[in-house]
Amino acid sequence: MLEKLNDITTFIFDVDGVLTDGTALASDTGELLRVFNIKDGYAMQLAVKKGYQLCIISGSSGQAMQKRFAGLGIQDVYLAVGNKVSVYEKYIKEKGISPHQVLYMGDDIPDLAVMQLVGLATCPRDAVDEIKQVAHYISTHNGGKTAARDVIEKVLRTQGKWFDENPLAHDSGI
Repeated sequence: MLEKLNDITTFIFDVDGVLTDGTALASDTGELLRVFNIKDGYAMQLAVKKGYQLCIISGSSGQAMQKRFAGLGIQDVYLAVGNKVSVYEKYIKEKGISPHQVLYMGDDIPDLAVMQLVGLATCPRDAVDEIKQVAHYISTHNGGKTAARDVIEKVLRTQGKWFDENPLAHDSGI
């Protein structure tokens, strides 16, 4: 896996079970509330600052998610997606990205087909078995518990881009 880290220019993440622990709290208004990890947010915004492409592809939706990702500087956000493969293929074509440059992190069956198309397929420690079987790397962290930071940090450290000389307190997107 280490040799693949040098080729990564693009991170694509699922949301529920990857950037969250998969728990959704239903409010009295019917809105589903999710908990995001601040450390994941810091790593995501740093990757954007360092010039990496960062993309979200999720079957879920909600204005709170849009706001969260915008606060991290992520412009390529695809929510309420039915077919992740078609969104992925359109995205890399529009951006001129080669599949070997893509790290994808997913945790469940809807991520399987995309994970088989990318250069570096990754998943949280608590992903389902079918996903673990196709992953090139299984994080030592669960979804929503810094699994995203784990893979971003590995890539940025390998490429010598991890450290931010002038971090700001609000860089986590809050």
